[in-house]
Amino acid sequence: MAHPTIAVFERNMVVYKRLWRTSVFASFALPLLFLVSIGLGVGRYVGDIQNFSYVEWIVPGVLASTAFQMMISESTYSVMAAFKDYRSAHAAFATRVSIADLLRGWFLYLVVRVEIAVLVFLVVVAVGVGLSSPWVAITPVLAALLALATAAPVTAFAAKVDHDSYFELLFRFVMIPATLFSGVFFPVEQLGWLRVAAYVSPLWHAVELCRAAMLGLPTSWPWLVHVAVLVAYGAAGWWWASLTFRRRLQD
Repeated sequence: MAHPTIAVFERNMVVYKRLWRTSVFASFALPLLFLVSIGLGVGRYVGDIQNFSYVEWIVPGVLASTAFQMMISESTYSVMAAFKDYRSAHAAFATRVSIADLLRGWFLYLVVRVEIAVLVFLVVVAVGVGLSSPWVAITPVLAALLALATAAPVTAFAAKVDHDSYFELLFRFVMIPATLFSGVFFPVEQLGWLRVAAYVSPLWHAVELCRAAMLGLPTSWPWLVHVAVLVAYGAAGWWWASLTFRRRLQD
């Protein structure tokens, strides 16, 4: 038999086989719409930022925000349903699958999902805008870091709650503000003292790293600090998810 972690991953991929066409299309269409409407449309009025055209400047941020939003969406309803509606988590735990296996298989699946989206995004950008830095090759790794930093705490939260109305609050007061105010569309320095709110968001740290890799710009903080923040989010989320999974599996 397959290792329990691989079995959990395979189960999620089997489910994904029914949806991959829609998700790949969304991964292609949404970045394209962002780049055309905001990058090219708004960019005509904004001008250059840090010696790059506006559309070039926002590409790394849009890539990171795409991964960020995908991970929040994927880690909410599906996780809650696994405990409350379908009880598939309980069924898996009744076998030799441990909590660590459940988490590893789930996060491995999410990383694969985000990597597919990132690769499709990079193809769109390469054709429409162009890729100039060889360091663009590490953006999938950065996206994987962001995926874990985002998915781990959101998975823990989703496993804890019993009603999907909490997710609307998460989308409205976390996902949307983070997308708007984490340096995706404009430098956070323009926020004044409110930029402190951007600093606590994993998205801002990922945007800084992606922009450095894709455009060769220096990061606001040392790059190791940005990486450390993402790792800390992922580790804290894993710990929290382990606790909430254990409590819910005792139901």
